[in-house]
Amino acid sequence: MSIEQGRAYLTQRGYGDRILEFSVSSATVELAAQAVGCEGAHIAKTLSFGVGEGCVLIVCAGDAKIDNSKFKQFFHCKATMLTPEQVEAFTGHAVGGVCPFGIQREDVTTYLDMSLQRFETVYPAAGNAASAVRLSCEELYTLSNAAGWIDVCKNWA
Repeated sequence: MSIEQGRAYLTQRGYGDRILEFSVSSATVELAAQAVGCEGAHIAKTLSFGVGEGCVLIVCAGDAKIDNSKFKQFFHCKATMLTPEQVEAFTGHAVGGVCPFGIQREDVTTYLDMSLQRFETVYPAAGNAASAVRLSCEELYTLSNAAGWIDVCKNWA
């Protein structure tokens, strides 16, 4: 998936006007925050992990980090991030622009971490490493077809 596919997915659902495209990279939380003009915590980063034969995407606040013990308790396996090649194979997005929108594979499940719920507005990528989309947590939940809200990050408050 690319920015064009992300745009098509979001536009079809009435959110295309919320997409922000940048002339600079937004591939990291810090770069995305600078491009958007917000605090890094408001960036909704999408992390990719191998679970069994599939992939789990965890969208969390930009200042949150995965808590390995919480991850293992929830998923019953060690938190193992995917390689860039695996990420692209599962999601269709390159690392730095991974977003939870329009992923068609049945072996990819998206979860939203509770660390996001403290914000009214968050900014996940929109399909590449120079984009974002302005959403509420409720909108992100719906658009990402999330399987649920989970708590797998270290204390972020």
